[in-house]
Amino acid sequence: MSSDGPASATPIRVAVAGAAGRMGTAVCEAVEGADGMTLAGRADPALGTAVAEVLADADVLVDFTQPESALPNAREAVAAGVHVVIGTTGFDLAELGGLSGANILVAPNFAIGAVLMMRFAAEAAALMPTAEIVELHHDKKLDSPSGTAARTAELMKQSSGEEVPIHSVRLPGLVAHQEVILGGTGETLTIRHDALDRSSFMPGVLLAIRRVGDLPSSPVVGLENLL
Repeated sequence: MSSDGPASATPIRVAVAGAAGRMGTAVCEAVEGADGMTLAGRADPALGTAVAEVLADADVLVDFTQPESALPNAREAVAAGVHVVIGTTGFDLAELGGLSGANILVAPNFAIGAVLMMRFAAEAAALMPTAEIVELHHDKKLDSPSGTAARTAELMKQSSGEEVPIHSVRLPGLVAHQEVILGGTGETLTIRHDALDRSSFMPGVLLAIRRVGDLPSSPVVGLENLL
């Protein structure tokens, strides 16, 4: 499950939408430090740069913006032949269907541990179908429940056929945390993932940048499809 790969002879040109935000800043730093990539542009209202201005020099657009911006950004990028990696959640993913001209990967969570947490929870739900999810994030997160929690509940329902309730907590001091609590006769099982720093998401983001252009279909939802 390597999150990196050999350097390409021609660097992948990466533009970042939401570049002035906390995740966008971390992505820019990760791209600048990665082999085989070059940072081609930073788009953000705070920087006075629109997405359209950075697409001409980009192979891949990474989007960490707002729910109302992610879909228009994806449409614009795909129309320009630029692949898109989306980390923004809270919008209707069905709206991405039918877009052609480049590939789209959407990942509710880029942390490798979070992907494993979702997989383990789905496996456990087949045998312990009574479960609830508690997701905890920083107080600036706009969507509730989180995309990770919604995706986890979806995968668990596929395994168990049962709806999984989600409880959301928003507090300063948190980054991104989730517990899946499953109950059985005389026992409980808790599967928990904690992202203690935004650097935990960067190996997954870099993997997505490297692989989005080779997807056999588009759009694809979930980093697990690349592991």
